[in-house]
Amino acid sequence: MQIILFLIILSLTVAGGFLAAFFWAVRDGQFDDDVTPSMRLLIDDDMIDHSPSLEVDDAVSTTS
Repeated sequence: MQIILFLIILSLTVAGGFLAAFFWAVRDGQFDDDVTPSMRLLIDDDMIDHSPSLEVDDAVSTTS
């Protein structure tokens, strides 16, 4: 019985450590997207569709 309690406490400690490391990484900016803004310079404006998208209801009402 003592080993089960020890393993539960150990697993909660390890899980808390991983949770603290995750929050530290988020606060430190490890998950910020630094690549996409620089890649936008390489995309031609002709490749971007600027037309408004039709809703399914709009497409059905305009075709009938």
